[in-house]
Amino acid sequence: MNEAPKPLPPADPANELASDHSPIDPRDFRNALGTYATGVTIITAGGSDGKPYGLTCNSFASVSLNPPLVLWSLVLYSSSLSVFQNASHFAVNVLGASQQALANKFAKSSEDKFLGVEWTPGLGGAPLLAQSVANFQCRSVNRYYGGDHVIFLGAVEGYSYNGQEPLLFARGAYGRFVTADDGPVAGKRT
Repeated sequence: MNEAPKPLPPADPANELASDHSPIDPRDFRNALGTYATGVTIITAGGSDGKPYGLTCNSFASVSLNPPLVLWSLVLYSSSLSVFQNASHFAVNVLGASQQALANKFAKSSEDKFLGVEWTPGLGGAPLLAQSVANFQCRSVNRYYGGDHVIFLGAVEGYSYNGQEPLLFARGAYGRFVTADDGPVAGKRT
């Protein structure tokens, strides 16, 4: 009797490439991902201790327009992980081209990142940063574990934007959007 081969169980996405045997070099993979330009945000939440928390993030993305959903991800070993896991709400503050220093401040560990930063409390106590290009006030809907990150899904309950120029990030550096009127366009010779 010949038995048909048994199908393998589906791979666990959280552990699929979490091995030293992966053919993908993590540093080179990061370099490749860096070719994709993103915006720069500061994700904020109010802690159960009443303090504001925040961190610089460029993993923000839109998920759905109806219902309005967004996502962002945070590395598992972040010291702020428990704050965001326990918060009822978070805010996504999209930074403007002139806010590179603020992005750097929130990218580093510090006892009080909000010292000298102008902000107002949003839904669930999540700080809304002054002068940001846009902000999205989100109710935490779900979390998903993927590899070395937690993906946070949020239902947008409020937002605002001002039309100012956003701060961009690519290849490990900050930049800005250049229009055809500002200079040469890629692929065209002048």
